[in-house]
Amino acid sequence: MDRKAARRHPHQRNPLLAVLAIVAGLVATLLPAITAQAAGTATVYYKPTASWASVNLHWAPAGGSWTTSPGTAMDASCSGWFKKTVELGSAATLTAAFNNGSGSWDNNGGANYRLSSGISAVTGGQVSTTDPCAAATPTSATVFYWTASKNWSAYYLHWAATGGSWTTSPGTRLAAACTNWVKLTVDLGTAATWQATFNNGSGTWDNNGGANYQLGTGAITVKDGVVAHSDPCGSTTPDPTPTPTPSPTASATVWYATSTVGWSTVNLHWAPTGGSWTTSPGVGMTAACTGWVKKTVSLGTATGWQATFNNGNGVWDNNNGVNYQLGSGNSTVKDRTVTAAATDPCAAVVPDTTAPTAPTGVSAVASGTGTVLTWNPATDNTGVTGYQITRTGGSKGSSVVDTGSTVYSQSGLEPTTAYCWTVRARDAAGNLSAASAESCATTGTAEPAPAGGTPLGGDPRKDPIYFVLTARFNDGDSANNRGGSQDVKSGNAANNDPMFRGDFKGLVQKLDYVKGLGFSAIWITPVVLNRSDYDFHGYHGYDFYKVDPRLESAGASYQDLINAAHAKGIKIYQDVVYNHSSRWGAKGLFTPTVYGVRDSQWSWYYDAPNAGFEYDGLTVDPVSGKSYYNGDLWSTAEPSGNTCLNWGKPTGAKSPEGYTIYSCQWPGATTGMFPKALYHQCWIGNWEGEDSRSCWLHEDLADFNTESPVVQQYLIGAYNKYIDMGVDGFRIDTAVHIPRVTWNRRFLPAIYEEVGRKFGAAKAADFFVFGEVGAFVNDRWNRGSVNHSAQFFTWKERKEYTSDDVQAALDQFSYENTMGTGNQPVSDNAFLAGNAYHAPDKSRFSGMNIIDMRMHMNFGDASNAFNNGKDSDDSTNDPTYNVVYVDSHDFGPNKSSTRYAGGTDAWAENMALMWTFRGIPTLYYGSEIEFQAGKQIDCGPTCPLATTGRAYYGDKVAGEVTAGDFSVVSSASGAVATTLQQPLVKQLQRLNQIRRAVPALQQGQYSTQGVTGDMAFKRRYTSGGVDSFALVAVTNAATYTGIPNGTYKDAVTGDVKVVSNGTLSVAAAGKGNLRVYVLDLGGSNAAPGKVGTDGPYLR
Repeated sequence: MDRKAARRHPHQRNPLLAVLAIVAGLVATLLPAITAQAAGTATVYYKPTASWASVNLHWAPAGGSWTTSPGTAMDASCSGWFKKTVELGSAATLTAAFNNGSGSWDNNGGANYRLSSGISAVTGGQVSTTDPCAAATPTSATVFYWTASKNWSAYYLHWAATGGSWTTSPGTRLAAACTNWVKLTVDLGTAATWQATFNNGSGTWDNNGGANYQLGTGAITVKDGVVAHSDPCGSTTPDPTPTPTPSPTASATVWYATSTVGWSTVNLHWAPTGGSWTTSPGVGMTAACTGWVKKTVSLGTATGWQATFNNGNGVWDNNNGVNYQLGSGNSTVKDRTVTAAATDPCAAVVPDTTAPTAPTGVSAVASGTGTVLTWNPATDNTGVTGYQITRTGGSKGSSVVDTGSTVYSQSGLEPTTAYCWTVRARDAAGNLSAASAESCATTGTAEPAPAGGTPLGGDPRKDPIYFVLTARFNDGDSANNRGGSQDVKSGNAANNDPMFRGDFKGLVQKLDYVKGLGFSAIWITPVVLNRSDYDFHGYHGYDFYKVDPRLESAGASYQDLINAAHAKGIKIYQDVVYNHSSRWGAKGLFTPTVYGVRDSQWSWYYDAPNAGFEYDGLTVDPVSGKSYYNGDLWSTAEPSGNTCLNWGKPTGAKSPEGYTIYSCQWPGATTGMFPKALYHQCWIGNWEGEDSRSCWLHEDLADFNTESPVVQQYLIGAYNKYIDMGVDGFRIDTAVHIPRVTWNRRFLPAIYEEVGRKFGAAKAADFFVFGEVGAFVNDRWNRGSVNHSAQFFTWKERKEYTSDDVQAALDQFSYENTMGTGNQPVSDNAFLAGNAYHAPDKSRFSGMNIIDMRMHMNFGDASNAFNNGKDSDDSTNDPTYNVVYVDSHDFGPNKSSTRYAGGTDAWAENMALMWTFRGIPTLYYGSEIEFQAGKQIDCGPTCPLATTGRAYYGDKVAGEVTAGDFSVVSSASGAVATTLQQPLVKQLQRLNQIRRAVPALQQGQYSTQGVTGDMAFKRRYTSGGVDSFALVAVTNAATYTGIPNGTYKDAVTGDVKVVSNGTLSVAAAGKGNLRVYVLDLGGSNAAPGKVGTDGPYLR
């Protein structure tokens, strides 16, 4: 990721532009009070992130001596916290570290913690001045439960406050609240969160599919498995209630359209002109008819009012910050348009009382202690909106769960136990179908954890690469789908297309599709846990040691994917990022705390801190109702040790909504928020300057100080984990933004050393590392800068530099710039010596191969790419390992912002060249059917993903497919069968067959000596008893002179030519077609003759 970051992540350096705004008038939330302390004392709280039974505080006052190790025992305090008050004497600060008394320490990565007098609370490397155990005001929650889809005779709530005990089963009976709702208010004590299940008192349970419902405080609804903050039976007058007057009372009714926002719950937050606002989030609106909800309110003496709407989980529609201005009488609000004096949009709608048809084809399949339930879609006169699944069997009674798809998976069931399921369909009016026929299955024994993998090994040049954005490829498990904070704003919600949609399970399900195309390697986008507003692509790494749960499922972990791919002979190349973390830092290294305040302007944005919740992108925080919770990222009080300048001071700037902007409110390069020892402190100003290697690319990409030993060890340790899982290679993102000397000294040796340590020298030699060196130009050297040119990174250093990595990086940059483009090393590793292959010289190879940026930029047409590629080959250590593609998730040729749209004939020609010329052919998902051709590749959250080059591909591969071998599809049904009949699919399958049959096309050197004709060349590979010599002509006629005499057989047509005078001529095959005449050397080196069957181009 390089300068294209501004396109990949088009946010502003302002938090407000990345989120939806809300109205002024939200009730401020007070921060916890800070307890007064006696002068000269400090009370230290510590919450270990590991399982420590006890904690010692090892400390020293400023200017004083340390306690004797291991220090002073801390006392257990509130949940998970330990506490100690110490006397500082005349000192105002102290230095501290913590340990468990058994040799495990938390010393802030070697820097110790710098604390002040008063209260300090330390956990997860972060320091705050808020007492985590301060006495809290007793809290309560009122839960409303939707009854229309259950039809139970009674409803019970079985619950437990966080840290407390469960009620006695079946719990407490809920009371009638209003139509189709029952409710119960529970006293949580001092807890802020709780978990709940519901049942009918007779053994049938709704426990959220076994996960229980994780709930917060206030008014909460649970409707068909969806949790929201709302009072569906709420008052129609604002709170506080205006003083009654004898004047006539006006009323108003508003209808709100839900069809484009995709909300299952809608709250109305409103105020009469001159009056008070309702308590946020407002009052629940009721369903009026399909696509509409409504609410009638009492205005008192007012004749006008203002309103906003929200989904009860932090997503608001406030008319772009100006609120909706409404009058008395009837109004409608649809797509941010208000219609006054409106007619009832539901008046002409005949109530839908027709239930959907019962689902058919219900099938339960057990695997270990998990099951997968599938069924055929039901039909309905207005459309099916979801399904209700009832499960019986096991020792825990029956359960009911809701889903929106026709596939439901469940893990963690009792082993060797019989279960049965029925399914009912539901429409928008809430009508339920009859139950389906029952389907039963018996679980097996509990599955062991997946075994670690082993790289497949073998020369990577043999393996064509299929590149997928995992989150956009195929959805195998809808339970891990997440839309994030930008779901509505982007338009994704309206398309039911959450940004995290595809997953490892979906990719495992379509490995035979990839194999059927002929690919034997898959490059997947980064797998580490990400954190940002729009992070489905994986390049905003937050926890580099954790796989993002939004990609995993039961039985489909990352390890499971690696193992499943290997079982089919397919390699996995993992995209990795060494250059930067997310804007929120890197967990375990450093995570910044920004200024925030939950006042009337900002309480909508800053989630209330929940000390018991840890962000993982998937789990929903029960207090905020968000999986994109941010309560751990901000503080109003200045944190101990803060280095951000002007903490919390107004900058004088205003947000587009008119809200006050404060210093330190957003992570940035130049505020001092990030420590210099770990992160760089500047923005890139010159893309070909030294600062492009030592400054931030973009606000979403906090730039690591990669010359720091602490950072180096953090990254090396993280990626060793994935090496040990058995991945087959790394694609390195933004490699150009790290000095080559740092790659050569630190990161590349560490990769190969770990592969060798774990799997042996042979696997290390075959581990494939290829870097993205973003040289988005058409010339040989990137605007004359060798340090920023792709081929430069394939070479070892040729000079010794100081042992100081920071200075060495500067010295290397200066030295190589002085040497210039005319004094760089050259290589003949890609070139034949006449017609002879020679052993390549790898002694100067750095260990990093490259994406062929020059061919990529010049693929406006195949001939241009071919001639430009040749021109750079002598300055690359070994271009036969170049990764060659036409377009990607970032750019098309010539740095185009759209997916390649040259047409089917041009694509066929491009493929014919890539699969026969030097390098490793690579295809971006969907290009085999010209998927999204001409569409903007990326627009961030400013447009729906469905309209971009990153659209969801699962609809094109739906159905079943089985591959008998590479390029061979044994069977296919559904949409994938149609996809596999497309002309470019046929082109790919046959090209892969031909390339696999001719070693020269995979590993050979090439030459154009004695060759006339455009895109014509000869290739040869000789090693270990293999001798393969081929003459290639793409599209055009060609003549080859000075070649060995003998019999040549064309792999495309089977034509045979006998050469006796060293010359062979080929007629023009036509665009997208080619000829591959292979010299028949007999025995194991016999020419294969015609490979595969004729297709629309190769014939």
